[in-house]
Amino acid sequence: MFVAENIRDWRDQDVVDAEGHKIGTLESVYVDTSDDRPSFAAVTIGLPTRKRITFVPLGSAKVAPSYVKVAWPKQKVKDAPSIDTDGELTAEMEPELFGYYGLQDVPGGPRRLARR
Repeated sequence: MFVAENIRDWRDQDVVDAEGHKIGTLESVYVDTSDDRPSFAAVTIGLPTRKRITFVPLGSAKVAPSYVKVAWPKQKVKDAPSIDTDGELTAEMEPELFGYYGLQDVPGGPRRLARR
C-alpha cells in the first residue's frame, strides 16, 4: 500500500504494468469507503474511436512523476470488467471486479468503492 498525497494529480498519467508496458491512461482513482485509501485505478484503454474504462487494483502500485506502475500484467487488466467512458461502476459490479482479481470482497455488504 502507498500513501497518496493528491490523487487528483495522477489523472491523465500513463498506467503501466510491472514490465513497463503501457496499459492506458489514468481516468480516476477509486478509494475504499472503509478507510478512504486508493484501492482501484480506472484506466482508459482502447482505440480513439472505441475507448472504454477498465479497472486495476492499486495494491503494490508505484507512483512516479509521469506514470503509475501496477503489479498486474497488461493483458489481465485489459480483460478485466469494464464500463463505457461515460458509464459508472455500480455496486452490483464490485463483487465481479474483486473476484476477477482474486481479492476479498464483502458479498452483499455496503458499497466498497468510491470515485475520487
